[in-house]
Amino acid sequence: MNSITEQGILMTAALRFKQALSEQSLLVGTFVKTPSMMIAEVLALSPLDVCCLDTEHSPFDRSDIDAAIMAYRAHDKAVVVRLRDSSDSEILNALDCGASGIVVPHVDSPEIARHIVQKSFYGPGGRGYAGSSRFAQYTHSPLPDNLANNVAHTSVIAQIEDLSALDCIDEIMAVDGIDCFFIGVMDLTVALGVTSASDPKVTAAIDQIIAAANRHKRCVGMFVPTTEAVQYWREKGVSLFMLNSDHGFIKAGAAAMYNEINQ
Repeated sequence: MNSITEQGILMTAALRFKQALSEQSLLVGTFVKTPSMMIAEVLALSPLDVCCLDTEHSPFDRSDIDAAIMAYRAHDKAVVVRLRDSSDSEILNALDCGASGIVVPHVDSPEIARHIVQKSFYGPGGRGYAGSSRFAQYTHSPLPDNLANNVAHTSVIAQIEDLSALDCIDEIMAVDGIDCFFIGVMDLTVALGVTSASDPKVTAAIDQIIAAANRHKRCVGMFVPTTEAVQYWREKGVSLFMLNSDHGFIKAGAAAMYNEINQ
């Protein structure tokens, strides 16, 4: 149930998610690959801390994003959107629809990091304002509340997945306003010219990113292939873990049923 804090800020899953990132609490989520409001409703009923709509690699259009976010918000579930790119329109679209935050791919310089922060918040040269969006409760929420809620509820997650980012990783980590740095393990694997995410080259790159985050006391997230991997990376400083996807759950469930019958 949502409530109002003493500062007049709406207490929602988005606010709790942002606070948990700041505290580097253990968070577990999954990627959502299917543009479906029904899938969103089902996952919103799960105990997961957050779901990530993967619009970068799946065919979500604005209507799909809008409908899915509505379903997650109806059940007060944190939902972030992995954008197609770092363009102004992609950021505005997700946040106006009411996403808890954004995951921006290919943040490989402090300039891009500063850009996505600026465009995620209202202010000079920042996020375009409209009081008619879901975020603003369709003109029901007054301007001062919208400004406060934007700051309190919006999580900005920068994806580190390019070799060029490693060359300036400390400068990127020093950018204020980013709530979490998410390691794109598979993109790093491909960029390093290897075929396994467990290759020593990949592990060294991940360690470099985590070490920089620890130096700057920043939150780190990553995708891991198994639940067993969570403890290993948690001890190194990772706090946000994304595992599997709605596609993976469907395939695993079907395989488990089939194998049980045929044993």
